[in-house]
Formats: sequence, structure tokens, C-alpha cells
Amino acid sequence: MKFSLFTFLAATALTVVRAIPLERRDVYTPPVLYPHDGTVWYVGQRHNVTWDTSDPPVNITNKIGRIMLRKSNLTTPLILADNFSILLGRIEVTVPWVVDGSDYQIVLFGDSGNLSPFFTIDSA
Repeated sequence: MKFSLFTFLAATALTVVRAIPLERRDVYTPPVLYPHDGTVWYVGQRHNVTWDTSDPPVNITNKIGRIMLRKSNLTTPLILADNFSILLGRIEVTVPWVVDGSDYQIVLFGDSGNLSPFFTIDSA
């Protein structure tokens, strides 16, 4: 009897859960506009990372953004900005103390990770 009652309740719960409509959500991947190819940042400077917000979907899965630094095709643990609206279109960051190189990228996280073109960071 208990098994039958449990089976009935589980089946009923599953039916109710299936009946609740889910809100459709879209993955939003706005392209990074700055920094771009040819950009040179110097350690300690402040820059506005910018991205295109001209055509966002109605239902964005994750509207909270994070910007991280990538070097040589590996995302570093350096968080340059965090906990901002992905719909802002720009956020100011401070260039961290890192090894000089022309193989840096910005990773813009929200729904997914969008990469900027490669750019240079110089400590001079």
C-alpha cells in the first residue's frame, strides 16, 4: 500500500511540474568592442571595457557580468570587474600588474564568455 501511494504521489508531482510553463531564456553574447586589435594598455591605467548591447534578447539567462583577463589562450584568475549588469555596455577596469605581452584578451562573462581581440599590456 505504501509503495502504491508513494508511486501515485511521485507521478502526480511529476505531472504538476511538467505542467508549469518555463519562461524561455536566451543566451546573450554581446561582442566586445574595446579593447580591440592594436590596443596597448599600461599597468595601472584605467580603461572602459566596452561591448555592444544594441540587440539584447528579451529573456537573458544571466544578466550579471564578470570581466576576466586571458593570456596565451588561457583565462587567468584575475577578475577585473564583477557583479554588474551585462546590459551596461561598459565598465571601468584597472590594468593589473602582469607580465608584458601582446597576447592578452578580455573575457566578458554573463551567459557565456565573449573574447576581445588580442591586445597588448605593457608595464613601462
